[in-house]
Amino acid sequence: MIRTLSAAALAALVALPALTAPALAAEIEVRDAYARSSNPKVGGAFMVLVNHGDAPARLVAVRSDAARAVELHTHVMEDGIARMRPVEAIEVPAHGEHRLQRGGDHVMMMGLTAPLAQGDVVAATLVFDDGEELAVEIPVDNDRQDMGGMDHGGHMQPKN
Repeated sequence: MIRTLSAAALAALVALPALTAPALAAEIEVRDAYARSSNPKVGGAFMVLVNHGDAPARLVAVRSDAARAVELHTHVMEDGIARMRPVEAIEVPAHGEHRLQRGGDHVMMMGLTAPLAQGDVVAATLVFDDGEELAVEIPVDNDRQDMGGMDHGGHMQPKN
C-alpha cells in the first residue's frame, strides 16, 4: 500500500530543518562588494556586511581559490604610519552592519593565483564562528578609489 502526504504535511516536513536550526548565513546580507589589487601578488576585498538577525555575527575566515592565503585584516596606526594586521574575527552587530573598507577592516588576499583583472569575479566563502558559511561573488574593480576616509599613499605598492 502506498501512502501519500498532503501538500501541507510535505511542506511542514521540508520546513522543519529551517525551523529547528536557523542559518546565520541567511541573516547576513553582503552589499557593495568589490575586490581590487594594486600589484600582481596581493589584493583586497571590501564589502558591507548587514546582519538582519537578533544576535551578533562573527566573521572568522574567508576562503577563496583566488589566493594562496586569505586573511581578515585591519589597519592600525603605529608611529604615525598605517599598518595592516591580521585579526581573528570581525563582529557584525545584531540588526546592524560592519563595513569592510580600504583603510579599515578588510579581506586580504596574498599570493594571488592569477591577476585580479578589471571585470573579473572572485568567488569566496565567508565563514562564521558558528560554522555557517556564505558563498559570495565579488566583482573586481581596480579603478575604485574610495579609501574609507583614510589615505595611505599607496602602501600596497610593490617595492622596487
